[in-house]
Parts: sequence; structure tokens; C-alpha cells
Amino acid sequence: MSNNVENTEKQLQFAVVGSGYMGGGIAQVLALGGARVALADVSAEIAAKNYERLLVESDQFVADGLFPEGATETLRKNLWAAQDIEEAVANADFIEEAVPEVLAIKHATLARISAAARPDAIIGSNTSTISIAELAEPVINPERFLGVHFSNPSPFIPGVEIIPHAETSSATVGAARDMVHSTGKQTAVVKDVTGFVLNRLQYALFHEAAQLVEQGIATADDVDTLVRTTFGFRLPFFGPFAIADMAGLDVYDFCYKSLQTGFPERFATPKILTDLVDAGKLGTKTGAGFLNVPAERTAELIAYRNKAYVAMSALLEDLGPAPIH
Repeated sequence: MSNNVENTEKQLQFAVVGSGYMGGGIAQVLALGGARVALADVSAEIAAKNYERLLVESDQFVADGLFPEGATETLRKNLWAAQDIEEAVANADFIEEAVPEVLAIKHATLARISAAARPDAIIGSNTSTISIAELAEPVINPERFLGVHFSNPSPFIPGVEIIPHAETSSATVGAARDMVHSTGKQTAVVKDVTGFVLNRLQYALFHEAAQLVEQGIATADDVDTLVRTTFGFRLPFFGPFAIADMAGLDVYDFCYKSLQTGFPERFATPKILTDLVDAGKLGTKTGAGFLNVPAERTAELIAYRNKAYVAMSALLEDLGPAPIH
């Protein structure tokens, strides 16, 4: 399939290098958002095969009510399979690298991308584990390079991690966020540290869960049940700081002290929490905490929380249990 469709004057030109499961899903997101998107892979044949797979997949998503009516037609109009990386990126405003998490492969791919792309094209990597500064080494004009980390499955997970390295320009960060927001997703900008934020949180939870199972304290099934039916039930609506503010930071401080009787180092009280409690900033009940929600909004917040939890319960009842057992 060649890039011969006449584009509207303002249609953004994107390229996704790596057309597998993650890259293909990102390409769907960008194309459904209205951009013209080139797919590239190690060969023209693989890119073309994955292009066709994405159309078939889209038909199924439409049938299942996961994509809007007309989505496949939009993808046919906006998505195309390039002969190679150089053709895909030649006219792109934004390029997303989504090749395997192997530094040598990413370096070789990013070198080809940056050599063939326009000097002002923004280049993002979908890495979830590799330092953005290290990935930037082969990139010409590294100020236009950053991490743009979509989560799996990318068409349906609404959050995207934006990770600048020390040389990334503020204009690049702003443009990348605008690009992601144009697809209806949300962004969070985080620093270029090991694990970034998403995986540090995700693997911290898994590490504690695995230890509970290893020590015979609970089965894997029971741990999963507790997570999804208690604090995990809140997480679609409130992050950990909002939850802490609503519970009361003095309560959190007390719970840390209790946990320290068994695990003094693992559950040492975070200094940021101690400082807030010592200052009398105890969360929503005092109008100041991590998020500084005014006390007069407490009733409104509680009403939203209750409505959200009832709606989530109804959704789960409608969907039924996950087909695990």
C-alpha cells in the first residue's frame, strides 16, 4: 500500500516503527485520532501483514462495541504500510519507536529514524524500562527525543507516560503531550529514572504480593481478590494521594507505625507524610494535604466517590467475573 492518499492541509503525519502488538495498537490510536500514520517494520511484507491484521482486528472491535462505527474505514484512510523505515519517517511530524526492548535494536532503529526524518520531527520511544538518555545517544538533535510510553492494550488504556531526558526541550514535551491529548488520552510527565513511575508502582505492588504468597500468608487468588475488591476498586477514580487525603494523613501515619512493628525498614514512614502531619495538614478534613482539596468541597467529593463506586459495582455486575477460573 503506497502513501498516495491526498491529505488535508493540516493533517498531521505520524510514523510508528515496529508494527507488532504494541506498535500496531499505537498506530490505531493515532490514526483514529485523525492523523495520517505510516507503519514500518523490518520488512515491507511484515508491515503490510500487520496493516491487514489491524483492519481485521478493528472490524472485530467495532462488532464488539469497543471501536466506534466507521473505525475501520477511518483506519483504511489514515493508516498505510511503508516499504521501510526511511519511507515511513520521511515526512512525519511525530515518530514513535516501538521495537523490542533490546538496547542494540533500539539504537540501530533510532539511528535510522533520526537520519531519515526531518530535523524538526519529534521522536518518541515506547520503552517501559530503558533510560531515555541512553536511548537518545544515536539520535540526531536529541532535544526532539523523549519517551512516550503507551500501556498495553494501547487502544483502551487511557494514560500515557511522557519521559523527557536532560536534553529534551520543553517545546518537545508540550508538543508530545498535545499529540497524545488529541487522541483523547491523558498524560503524566515524569523524570528519566529507572522504571520511570508506572513500573516502579506496578512492580512494587507485585513484589509485596509475591512475598505474601511465598510466605504462605495468602494464595495468589486471595491476594488478587483483595486488591481488586478493596483499594484497587478505588483506583479508577482516585490515585494514592487522593485516597490518602480522604482517609486522613494522620490515619496513614498511624498505620505506618503499626506496620513498623513487623517491618521497620520496609514500611518506614515517608518523610513527606511526616512533614505534612507535623504541619497539621491532614488531608481533606483540614483542607490541606498532598492535593490541597478545600475542606468545603468534602461533601461534593464524598458524593462523587459514592456515585462512582455504585457505578463501578453495577459495571462489574453487568460484565460478570473475568474468565480466569
